[in-house]
Amino acid sequence: MSDWNKAVIDEFRANEGKVGGPFEEMTLLLLHTIGAKTGEPRLNPVAYLADGERYVIIASKGGAPTHPSWYHNVVAHPEVTVEVGTEKFQAQAEVAQEPERTELYEKASTQYPGFADREPCVVVVRRSFLSVRQWFRFEPRMPNSVKQTQGRLQSNRKGE
Repeated sequence: MSDWNKAVIDEFRANEGKVGGPFEEMTLLLLHTIGAKTGEPRLNPVAYLADGERYVIIASKGGAPTHPSWYHNVVAHPEVTVEVGTEKFQAQAEVAQEPERTELYEKASTQYPGFADREPCVVVVRRSFLSVRQWFRFEPRMPNSVKQTQGRLQSNRKGE
């Protein structure tokens, strides 16, 4: 992680999601991803636009012709963790497709004119919720020592 990002992240966490300087007028979130190539955890501060209950992130790299590394990470591993203000939650990221991409990009470039001269990808992040189906499939795991003890007890009962 760069010293620049570390300073922004530290300020974000110390001030309940508020950051000054060049980001004073922006809404920022902290995006936790898994590295596309390394599989290692990554953390990036990114500007976002609230769209209902979704977070819209422009995959800009300061005008560079390539995408930021966090974009490649969410494409490879769309399960992410997000920090907004003082809240932290699991989320699902997806790249917006046309015509939604253009619509969201236009909203973002209106709020943040710095995006107006580029056509980057747009990522939409939605909070993850455990579905009823997932909830009922959930089975707590027993430690191996408990399973082994249960197995011995059953074996002993059969031998009695």
